[in-house]
Amino acid sequence: MSQNDSVKIPAETMPWVTGTTRVFGTIAHPVDHVRAPMAFNPVFAARGLDQVMVPVDAPPEALADVVTALRAMPNFGGLAVTIPHKMEMARLCDTLGPEARLTGAVNAVRFDADGSMHGDNFDGSGFVAGLRQQGYEPAGMDVLMVGAGGAARAIALALCEAGVGRLRISNRTAAKADAIVAALADLAGHHQAETATGHDGAGVDMIVNTTSLGLHDGDALPITLDAVDAATLIAEIIMIPERTDWLADAEARGLTTHYGRHMLDCQLDLIGGFIGAL
Repeated sequence: MSQNDSVKIPAETMPWVTGTTRVFGTIAHPVDHVRAPMAFNPVFAARGLDQVMVPVDAPPEALADVVTALRAMPNFGGLAVTIPHKMEMARLCDTLGPEARLTGAVNAVRFDADGSMHGDNFDGSGFVAGLRQQGYEPAGMDVLMVGAGGAARAIALALCEAGVGRLRISNRTAAKADAIVAALADLAGHHQAETATGHDGAGVDMIVNTTSLGLHDGDALPITLDAVDAATLIAEIIMIPERTDWLADAEARGLTTHYGRHMLDCQLDLIGGFIGAL
């Protein structure tokens, strides 16, 4: 679905927007894949909150200008942050919470009345909570993670803190995977992570896609599944489309899958509380 396609929402589920409404946003580029407004707005309506969350499409080259404008809006409360802005938004914040400092990435930013910005990252805690909610305990797992961006850093940290036995990080640019491995060891004392080059997915308990591959029709698969063991869990963090081509391929092979929506569902209150929305 393109961002020009209209989505009809039943009138009874739409929040009323008035001159007193406090505005929150989900910042991304493109924005047609974001799910946070669909998660937050029904909660605002159910709780009787005079608030709305809207998508904010910010091309990378315009991000700083967009953020400067948002800082100047008295009725703007904060942002949920997603691809591709998690690391750059961290650099624009005035302060960072502990997870954001360690990972160098944010997925939630609060705007205070004085225009200051404060960021933190709940991707990792949300991902691990989502696994456990669905009955998958990461402790002791041998995990292959594909990707080394902002979400990957947070998820790698959370998986190590959850006690995975081994974490292999595969990325097109190996230096980015090396950087995560070094940060986990030097800053957090976790030594079970390593860079994986050319890993085919065999012999692991779980494969996690943290790349953007799957957002668009025709994207390559993050990793082919020909060599994957039958018991391997295939985990995605992309939320729209809900069933990526990679998940569909895994299910066609009879593999167990874990959908991206669980990560957001399990961090909704964390993000909402941090940005002052809930």
